[in-house]
Amino acid sequence: MQYPAPGEPALAARVAGLLTAAGLPAQQNFSRGFDHGLFIPMLLMFPAAHIPVVQMSLSTTLDPALHLAAGRALQAVRDEGVLIIGSGMSYHNMRGYGDPRSGPISDEFDAWLTGAVQAPPRQLEQHLTDWAQAPSARLSHPLHAEEHLLPLMVVAGAAGQDPGQKLFSDRVMETKLSAFRFDRSAS
Repeated sequence: MQYPAPGEPALAARVAGLLTAAGLPAQQNFSRGFDHGLFIPMLLMFPAAHIPVVQMSLSTTLDPALHLAAGRALQAVRDEGVLIIGSGMSYHNMRGYGDPRSGPISDEFDAWLTGAVQAPPRQLEQHLTDWAQAPSARLSHPLHAEEHLLPLMVVAGAAGQDPGQKLFSDRVMETKLSAFRFDRSAS
């Protein structure tokens, strides 16, 4: 599949600079193509690939606090109108998909995650930092599958004081999947 969106080198440099200024590791890679976490949602939302796109990778540490901090570092570009999309999944246990026993597990974690996203900013950050302690957390995101949840941390960090809300929820292969957004017009 191809998604020939133009890049935005100046924005990429600015993002790297903001991350570095916040004491976070950052480096640019001009040869890596877009991965499926970027091009699939972008292809659905902007099929003409006419808007510039900058992809940011997750840290291999999979540390939720680091990803929240990365989001906080990006608040400036969000405030300037850059759309920050955290493409991931609220449930990602490959062995659980299609298994009716996974429905209640995903429901429990989804309810917790919804409450966490809708909490005031300080509580939100604490909940997301400690997400692995949540009910059914590791059944919903087994070890090393949290890379599908961490994009939410970046978006939540970038949201600052803007409230979070559930935008969408549905059942997919017996499990509940939800999407969230942080919108200053809701405050």
